[in-house]
Amino acid sequence: MDVLTDNLPAYWTGFRMTLELTVLAGAAALLWGLVLAACRVSPLRPLRVAATLFVEVLRNTPLTLVFFFTVFVLPRFGVLPPLGFWTAVICLAAYTSAFVCEAVRSGINSVGVGQAEAARAIGLTFGQTLGSVVLPQAVRSVVPPLINVLIALAKNTSVAAGFAVVELTATGRRLALANPGNSIAVLVGVAIFYLVITIPAGQLAGVVERRVVFAR
Repeated sequence: MDVLTDNLPAYWTGFRMTLELTVLAGAAALLWGLVLAACRVSPLRPLRVAATLFVEVLRNTPLTLVFFFTVFVLPRFGVLPPLGFWTAVICLAAYTSAFVCEAVRSGINSVGVGQAEAARAIGLTFGQTLGSVVLPQAVRSVVPPLINVLIALAKNTSVAAGFAVVELTATGRRLALANPGNSIAVLVGVAIFYLVITIPAGQLAGVVERRVVFAR
């Protein structure tokens, strides 16, 4: 286990990068996904079609392919994303936003139709109905699956290791190559640091889910 303690600073640097990717991409994905969900339930057909197309394409495309498209295809159209950290944030946020959208949309659909009809009957607009009536009721059932989406995001950050981002997986790969006789111990260390993120998040999802069931 000496390889773990001797390389703790390297692990910490990779862990911090993974955490930053998770937080920034997660925040962007939540906002992006919320907008997509609003578009998917919008009364305007063009918005529904555009949001549905985006969500279905991203949900059914491997994350690695999203990275390849952003890094190698977009520059051919004059779009030059900065290679490295911010490209990873953009790709992870775009990919995760599709799953956030579906989680939020399922929560919106769980609210009785009569709630929206009553809101429209008293003169509220679509945006006011969604923001003031529907979403506050939907949020209880949405939070647990959203936490699970963010847990998946934390693990998906490992894809960024192949695109010039030295996060936890890239750090583990570099340490394994430098210590071929202790590669298993190195990978165990990587797994432990991932668990530091995912286990507390999973416990939080369980607590929220129990409170939601109790509130109902």
